[in-house]
Amino acid sequence: MWYITGTLPDKDMGFCEAATRAPSSVRDGMLHLPDGSAVPVQRGTAALAATALLACEALGFEPPRLLLAGDIGSGAGSRALYAWLTEHAATLAPSGLTFHYLFPDVDWHNRVLMAIQALPSPPLLVADAGFMYVAKMSGYADAYDLFTPDLGEMAFLADEKAPHPFYTRGFLLAEEEDIPGLLARAQAHGNCPANLIIKGRADHIVCEGRLAATIEEPSEPAMECIGGTGDLVTGLVTALLAGGIPLCRASLAAARLARLLARYCAPDPGTQVAQLLARLPQFLQEHAEAVLAMD
Repeated sequence: MWYITGTLPDKDMGFCEAATRAPSSVRDGMLHLPDGSAVPVQRGTAALAATALLACEALGFEPPRLLLAGDIGSGAGSRALYAWLTEHAATLAPSGLTFHYLFPDVDWHNRVLMAIQALPSPPLLVADAGFMYVAKMSGYADAYDLFTPDLGEMAFLADEKAPHPFYTRGFLLAEEEDIPGLLARAQAHGNCPANLIIKGRADHIVCEGRLAATIEEPSEPAMECIGGTGDLVTGLVTALLAGGIPLCRASLAAARLARLLARYCAPDPGTQVAQLLARLPQFLQEHAEAVLAMD
């Protein structure tokens, strides 16, 4: 079973334990949880989870379960989720985990990672957003299988001194042409795993430590204006990994599918990510087989 772990910006939301045992669903722009609650799909963890659920359904894969808690920045919801996962990791016995935004807490991160590494069959580990930050801050970034940073986050990974992306030193420029140097620096300091999807105007796929592909087309400039499109890519790669697609192939396919979905939807700057997701199932039924067959 694959699990998606993260927080939602809702001060009244507790931990939905039912979502660890029963699948959630996506309808009418809302992420519906097994306890009957519903969350708008706008960006962040909700967009990632909704993408993965819809993609798995369209492709015939077992849907991931969700480990979600509300947190508006205090860290309380995140720490509750860290503690729950540390205690229940052995019971979950996950095949894979995708971590999204949790309040960066190095001590709790390390407890979770140790609990996961102690499992008889350690799962694949994917990290994005705040959990990627804390993985780097902890010094254990290379314990993960895949990071999905944007260009700014890649500069943060390359800065061995920065404790948070906000403090990335200015000489580490986040431009497309800087990616090889940023990648080499992050690798030299152990601040990234062997596999990355570096999201930007072009997507750079790093496989087993080398830059394996650069995907520039199709390009829809309006996607740069739409919140949640990076979460969409991470959701797609999560779905493909949950379906057993090998990691490097899944990374390449996720980046291609996101770009083809954008072309399919022809968004404008006012388009919301929920509108893109509404068309994702039909799009995947028409295009996924061809994309997944590509090398």
